[in-house]
Amino acid sequence: MAQYVIALDQGTTSSRAVLFDEQARIVAMKSYEFEQIYPQPGWVEHDPMAILNTQIDALREAVRISGVPVEEIAAVGITNQRETTLLWDRKTGRPVYNAIVWQCRRTAPIVRRLCEEGLEAHIRETTGLVPDAYFSGSKLSWLLERPGLRERAERGELCFGTVDSFLAWNLISGRPHVTDATNASRTMLFDIRKNDWDDTLLRALNIPRAVLPQVVDTSGVIGMLDPAILGRSIPVAALAGDQHSALFGQGCFEPGMMKNTYGTGCFLLMNTGEQPAVSQNGLVSTIGWRIGGKCTYALEGSVFVGGAAVQWLRDEMKLIERASETETIARSLEDNGGVYMVPAFTGLGAPYWDMYSRGTIVGLTRGTGRAHIVRAALEAIAYQSADLVQAMADDCGRKPAELRVDGGASANQFLMQFQADVLGCRVIRPAVIETTALGAALLAGLAVGVWKDMDEICRVWRMDLSLTPQMDERSREAALHGWHRAVERSRRWADE
Repeated sequence: MAQYVIALDQGTTSSRAVLFDEQARIVAMKSYEFEQIYPQPGWVEHDPMAILNTQIDALREAVRISGVPVEEIAAVGITNQRETTLLWDRKTGRPVYNAIVWQCRRTAPIVRRLCEEGLEAHIRETTGLVPDAYFSGSKLSWLLERPGLRERAERGELCFGTVDSFLAWNLISGRPHVTDATNASRTMLFDIRKNDWDDTLLRALNIPRAVLPQVVDTSGVIGMLDPAILGRSIPVAALAGDQHSALFGQGCFEPGMMKNTYGTGCFLLMNTGEQPAVSQNGLVSTIGWRIGGKCTYALEGSVFVGGAAVQWLRDEMKLIERASETETIARSLEDNGGVYMVPAFTGLGAPYWDMYSRGTIVGLTRGTGRAHIVRAALEAIAYQSADLVQAMADDCGRKPAELRVDGGASANQFLMQFQADVLGCRVIRPAVIETTALGAALLAGLAVGVWKDMDEICRVWRMDLSLTPQMDERSREAALHGWHRAVERSRRWADE
């Protein structure tokens, strides 16, 4: 009997289900978008029930359109938007507040207080992260300040979790309150060396341990899918933050291998092996995955606004109707005409970590047109990613030979060629660019024996495209110089 694995890929703007066969080929895929909620400038929320319902709908529809018998689905893997913070009633499962999304900046004052109390060094050394409103800890602290919630949390009446926890609680029989090591490592509450919640940070943020989930391996059977969902119990055998899942899905199993995922944001991860690396250049250390109780670590750089810049062109500025138009529009120009966009709509992530940066477009002249803005938005995605690669090169003392790329925007050939140009290294795109979903499927399949080991996983990974730099060194340096001047104009804008 054939064996299939299904990945639930719960992202920032949509919930997706992808069914893979034993050769790691996509058999069926379905996704549903859901509403983005902006209560105030800099605040971003999601309706938790919209997350859950769209994910269940995507799962059922992907299985239906595949025609695959449910009996042949060997496992389910869950991967998720990270840092997004939820709090729900342990008895009823009802959320007590909207999900606070990773992009949300409302908790910047809480993070500033932690730094003023002298905890910055402790956060860096213990969690591998930098103090920032991006991570879940300050978001949970803010939620617990709502009337009556901290007292309820102390009594064990509430569950905190990132999206993986909320999905596992709702989808698995018995309602386990769990998260995996990758998601825990993104909370700014977790000691990545001891693999446990950190009491110093819990005290500083006034978070009771009773509200926290149990931390489990990234690959391993957690429980059985509620049979009411697909008509049969299926092992749920993986939980992984989306970027960790993509690192695994790209086959980056050796130290030094790196990937960049182009989604709502851009996330560059490099495998650093059995020990966490300490960055001197604004990157964070994180758990890449934990299997059999053993951690593989990674260095990471996060760009908050990647593909979301193209969404902004479409939805707010009405400059395009479809994201796919941007490639043709960008190619209609020989260059950017001196126009640079810094899409710091929610601040700047690595390597700047400026919560108070804001979006900026510079270099406008009377001759600037729609095409220049569109091209500048695409180029900004590549420039931000180039900053991350340079930071990793500085940390490691060597320039990378190649970058593996994935995510929706990696289908844009103009963007990928420009990325190779500004990096000065080879860019490789796999046959399956949905590597976030693929990683979750591989992790789940590994747990139940669909793939026996990582060597077998490497054999099913396939390359689709390899691009080499076409830009000369002088042009590359001039382009990056212009970008860095633009970044400086965006810095600390909201700190007045």
